[in-house]
Amino acid sequence: MTNHDTVLQGGPQDGTTLTAGGVGLIEIETDGLVHRYIPTTQRGGPDGQLTVYTYDGEVDPAGASDGAEHARDRAASPLAEEMQGEDRG
Repeated sequence: MTNHDTVLQGGPQDGTTLTAGGVGLIEIETDGLVHRYIPTTQRGGPDGQLTVYTYDGEVDPAGASDGAEHARDRAASPLAEEMQGEDRG
């Protein structure tokens, strides 16, 4: 029997239980994207005793790309430097 301490809420892994040991960020790669979960103060799971980690979004592990993140919106992006001062809307 595995003693899981975490349940994931939201995203593609919603409802998954696992052992996280209180880490501040869980990253799981699914379908070529990294999905992030962060801890909350909520308790949940089948027995109501698991720490709930909530979905925090997805990123492309290769870096910013349209669809996962917009390169123009990243401060470290060369494109962002070019657009500095321009309307980003």
